Amino acid sequence: MRFLLMCTCLTAIVLLASPAVDKSPVVEEIIAKVNSDIITRSEMDRDRRGLENELRSRGVAAPALQNDVAERSKDILRERIDSILLVGKAKELNISVESEVSKYIAELQVNSKISDAEKFQAYVREQTGQSYEDYRNEVRNGILRQRVIREQVGRGINIPRTELQKYYEEHKNEFMREESVFLREIFLSTEGKDPAATAAVEKKAKDVAARARKGERFTELAKANSDSVTKEQYGELGAFKKGELDKSIENLVWTQERGFVSEPLKRSNGYLILRVDDRHKAGQAALEEVENEIMEKLYMPKFQPKIREYLTQLRQEAFLEIKSGYVDSGAAPGKNTTWTDPAQLKPETVTKEEVASRKRRKKLLWAVPIPGTSKSPERPGVSTSK
Repeated sequence: MRFLLMCTCLTAIVLLASPAVDKSPVVEEIIAKVNSDIITRSEMDRDRRGLENELRSRGVAAPALQNDVAERSKDILRERIDSILLVGKAKELNISVESEVSKYIAELQVNSKISDAEKFQAYVREQTGQSYEDYRNEVRNGILRQRVIREQVGRGINIPRTELQKYYEEHKNEFMREESVFLREIFLSTEGKDPAATAAVEKKAKDVAARARKGERFTELAKANSDSVTKEQYGELGAFKKGELDKSIENLVWTQERGFVSEPLKRSNGYLILRVDDRHKAGQAALEEVENEIMEKLYMPKFQPKIREYLTQLRQEAFLEIKSGYVDSGAAPGKNTTWTDPAQLKPETVTKEEVASRKRRKKLLWAVPIPGTSKSPERPGVSTSK
């Protein structure tokens, strides 16, 4: 009951910031109460605008845009509730991700090439439409959600090798390979640089290639040094079949074994370092070669339903109220989420006179005879025996 009153009081503070008789405009509308948190109309509207912008960036145009937004907007409240429940569970489990948040933000700053802290924070505000503190908190919550799902759901899913073997035997046609090579790159740009700066880039490229050949992780070197957009994928270029590469590059890498790192290759706008990440020979791939691929195929169909089951369980355990007219598409069966209007809650006592009246009634109770007897009930702690 105390928890219910806390949540309803919180609602009242936001909705009823001024006396009702003033008829002041509502500053914020609360859509749902989730444990000690709330979901507001402005948050829902912001998510909807973000969804629309995302679809526009993918090239979706009217009328498909409106249809897609309308369909996917049905899950906005569900996703908001999911997020609050997962972050709350992370706090309950004492999960800390501050080091991961700091690392993520630091990488973002490095990639932005803005060394000044204040300018970087202004850049974040410009790119996200949020304050730096809000964005950092959003990053933190995102990592917390991933950790909870991984620890509470992912670890409970096991796929035995017999199941991998069975899938492989039944789908061998999926694992017929054409000869291909998998490459990663580190590209150092010389664009716009004078001869002295270009020479410095060449020297750096030779140094990076030498470090890679000595055993430093190519992925980390790519992340730290590459000027290509592939640095975000640690230099990954993917798989190439015969004839898909520039002839000079194909001749260089096609016969090389996994782990080969090239010398810096001079290009028109910089220096390119390539690594043979893997290679597939033509023919039937062995189970060992495709084990991870099969694992992913079998894991995700098991993982996604388990996530929803877990979120349903969290809903069952949570205090959850949703305002009439709004629907949680992930609602837990049988869970009562009826909205309690704080304006309709009647306090136990309102005036001093009512308090005094209750005290008088309590005193008079002891003068009323017990039904069927001529005795009055004994007061607690007062004996009538002689």
